Amino acid sequence: MVPDHQIMSEEEVQQLYSLYNITSEQLPKIYHDDPAVKVIGAKVGDVIRIVRTSHTAGRAESYRLVIKRPKK
Repeated sequence: MVPDHQIMSEEEVQQLYSLYNITSEQLPKIYHDDPAVKVIGAKVGDVIRIVRTSHTAGRAESYRLVIKRPKK
């Protein structure tokens, strides 16, 4: 039920930033202790590609920056 999560290479991340003319601060965030992030071994600062199947588009990709959860 969980969509495919992949750690992007530095080259892929730079292409993403260039394609959309964005910086890492503009990406949606995902916490380092998220179960899907832990399973793939991502670290704080990594960019994750999430691939979902879509009824309208067939395949939908989204991106998240891994961040540390703030302490309470």
